[in-house]
Amino acid sequence: MKKYIGVDLGGTNIRAAVVDEEGRILCMEKTRSNPERGAEPVMETMISLIESLDGYEECEGIGMGIPGPINTAEGKIIVSTNLPKLIGFPIADYISRHFGKPAYMDNDVKVAALGEAVQGAGKGYPIVYYVTISTGIGGALVINQKVVSGQNGHAGEIGNICIDRNREKYNILNAGAVENEASGTAITRKGRAVFGDQIQDAGDVFKLAADGNARAEKIVDDMSYDLAVMFSAIGHIVDPHVFVVGGGVMKGKDVFFNKMEQYYRSMIHEGMQPVVFREAQLEEPGIIGAAMLPMIQEKKNS
Repeated sequence: MKKYIGVDLGGTNIRAAVVDEEGRILCMEKTRSNPERGAEPVMETMISLIESLDGYEECEGIGMGIPGPINTAEGKIIVSTNLPKLIGFPIADYISRHFGKPAYMDNDVKVAALGEAVQGAGKGYPIVYYVTISTGIGGALVINQKVVSGQNGHAGEIGNICIDRNREKYNILNAGAVENEASGTAITRKGRAVFGDQIQDAGDVFKLAADGNARAEKIVDDMSYDLAVMFSAIGHIVDPHVFVVGGGVMKGKDVFFNKMEQYYRSMIHEGMQPVVFREAQLEEPGIIGAAMLPMIQEKKNS
């Protein structure tokens, strides 16, 4: 059975794993990334980490998931707040030349989407739209096991979708951007505005709602509706077979997920109703999805 290397490069840590073609993680290692040192030191750290993996020499290729917009054709970071010294550096080429293996990279949410589409909740569906709801909201479209990155690597930046232009503007996103209204950060902000410091995170709001607190229920209901508007915007453009939804906010799925889906179905055309909503399945979608990048490219070229 063929094996591949998946890498998750972040502003704090680098993780690398050997993954087989069925998505099983065979071994995984982790170290600090220390990106302030510059691009080449980070690359050398990544190389050392990969070389610490049992059986790395037998792997067919290397895939990397990296935060921010990615130029997938050139294997470079376009924009990054966490890895500014790596912007424009030929990461994929550097790693490929060292190991003598094909290397590919894409945005971390997009490779997580690929992992879920190929080996997780979206397996078997031709068109998968993956959404992660946590501190922020991100997404990615996967068609026939290929991630759509867009002209500038920004495809799937759904957090900036405006669900109500009359809302307050909080940051660089649009006024009424769904990320500022329905993410975990947004629910925490709204919960604190109502309940004060007893709210530490979105989970506290979900618990109050589950216990029947009317004010918490209102926050959750608004969140469900706002997310449905976002999904409706996506659905009317993409019309996917399945929406796969992951992220930390899904810990509160019992109080909002079904309601969100009901709102969504009330907003779309009758012919779009067959779409399925599924919770993300993989514990490590980013690592697995990164490893799938060379596998999918290999199949494409064969």
